[in-house]
Formats: sequence, C-alpha cells, structure tokens
Amino acid sequence: MVFKRLLGAIGVGGPSVDTVLDGGAALPGGALTGRVLLRGGGSAVDIEHIGLELIARVEAEHAEGESEGSVVFERFTVGGDFRLGEGEERELPFSVPLPWETPVTELHGQPLGVALGVRTEVAVAGARDKGDLDPLAVRPLPVQEAVLEAFGGLGFGFRSADLEYGHIGGTGQRLPFYQEIELTPAQQYAHAMNELELTFLASPAGVEIVLEADKRGGPFSAGHDALTRFTVRHEDAPALDWQAEVDGWIRRMTEHHDAYGSHAAYGHDSHGYGHAGVPGTGHHSGPGLGTAVAAGAAGLAVGVVGGMVAAEAVDEIGDFFEGEEDDAEEA
Repeated sequence: MVFKRLLGAIGVGGPSVDTVLDGGAALPGGALTGRVLLRGGGSAVDIEHIGLELIARVEAEHAEGESEGSVVFERFTVGGDFRLGEGEERELPFSVPLPWETPVTELHGQPLGVALGVRTEVAVAGARDKGDLDPLAVRPLPVQEAVLEAFGGLGFGFRSADLEYGHIGGTGQRLPFYQEIELTPAQQYAHAMNELELTFLASPAGVEIVLEADKRGGPFSAGHDALTRFTVRHEDAPALDWQAEVDGWIRRMTEHHDAYGSHAAYGHDSHGYGHAGVPGTGHHSGPGLGTAVAAGAAGLAVGVVGGMVAAEAVDEIGDFFEGEEDDAEEA
C-alpha cells in the first residue's frame, strides 16, 4: 500500500491516505468498489469529508488549435464527520455507480490509450486536500464488445482512441465529452472510405451508436463525411448476428450518398434515430472517433497491441497521472 501524506491540509505530521480499487476492470453503469485507507499522523484530527472524483484526460478544439486537460465527470461522498486519532488506521469501504457513458479504456485486457482516474479528496481542518490518484480501468458493455468484435471480424483495424470535449447534438449524451474510436477500413470498404469513427453513448435502456465515415471522392465528386446513428437495447447483445448487422450499417452508409447527414458544427441537432439496424438521419454534430479492431474477438486485442496503444499510450497515461499528482502536491 502506498499512503500519501496530506500535506496541503494540515502540514507535516498530518494523516495520510491510500485508495485501493477492487481488482478487475469496471463496467459502464456498474459499481466501482474499493476502500479508502486512512492513517493518523502525529495528532488527532477531525475528518470532515472524504470524496472521490472521476477524472478524464480530454482533448478540446478551439480557435487557437487543440489542447488537452483534465475533466472531473463525477463526484461521490464516501465518508466523513469522524475523528481520526493519532496513528489510528481506518478503512472505509465504498461502492459507487459509474456513469453509463464512462469511456472504455481496454478491450480484452489491452489498453486503448484512454486515461481515466479516481482521485481521493479529504477535507481536514477546513481545508480540502487532493490525496490519492489511481488509474481506472473500464471494459466494454456486452453490446459495445459485440459491435467492436463485429468490426474486427469484418476486417477493420484500430487506429486510435481518445476523448473529445463537446456534445454530439441530437443524442442523449450527458457527460461533457465523448469517446472517439477511429478505425481503418476493411479491404472491402476501402474504396468507399478513408476511415470510420465510432462513438458509444450508453444509457440504462441501451446504447446509441454513432458512426461517421470519411468517404472518398469520385471522379466527379469531392469526398465528404457520412454520419448516422443506431440504438441497440442491452438485451439484444446475445440475440443479434452482429457481423451481419454491422455490415448492413456500413453498406447503407457507403452506398446511399444522400441518406445521411454530413459533419456539422458541434451542438447542431439531429433528427430521428431507430432501434438496432434502423439508422437515424439528418444533419448532426459528428464526432471524430477512435477505437480498436482487427479480426474477431481475439483480433481486436491483437489489433490494439499491434498499434500505437500498447506502448505509447501507456506512456501517455503514465504522464497524465504523474502530472495530476504534481498538480495535487502543488495545490
């Protein structure tokens, strides 16, 4: 266990904290469980509040270009209002619900390059101190995994994954950012698109799936973005032929040039969306997305390892958490 001294709140000799998440990746909409461990310092103190913050490293586009920063997308209170004695050790178990739209950070145990964390905040003596920061691993819901495996089975490949600050108009999006999963096209679609971008927006009822294809131009036409949406119920995950379903989605996108909206400014509303296999139409703010795929369930994981994610993205995640820790110590 690695306890972190709460220097900012009460100075040298104060209590220390360590947050331990239960093993295994969590699920969007599921429970995040673990323990907050406190160890008293040189004197007794009153612990007023113990909270958890879910944070994400996101990218934002603006007039000056692009930038990255951390966004807190959920907060929980897990304890407080007690006295911690000198040298006393106390354990506070917790179970908190993850937002349904929590991004997926791994696929078949391989990281996708998305950085999420759980930060502990302790209020002591009227001051709040940023304590522990732990990486958060999230695996896909059954519907999300089925869709990704279908893309892999069709021959799509992983290019990148990131989080974009902003809102996809006309959707039920609740978080201030969305996950982009960018795929390279399978050979049978390469003539029609340069890349495919995918976003999942999960809810208690199901998953909205937003697809955007960067379509190639022809001899007499320029390239453009084709965008559409589908909704799938959670109970459909084991019931559908997903490879045929996804293949149908892509063919409708690439073969019907005027059936779908083009990439518009973020926040522009879109109109209409159906159930599994029924596309929504109209203009709407399209994401530029990034996730994984190669060839079937195992192929998705192989595709991730074969791309930039296995080494470079892990380094980026490490830099993210090191930077957050530095910020917390300076606060």
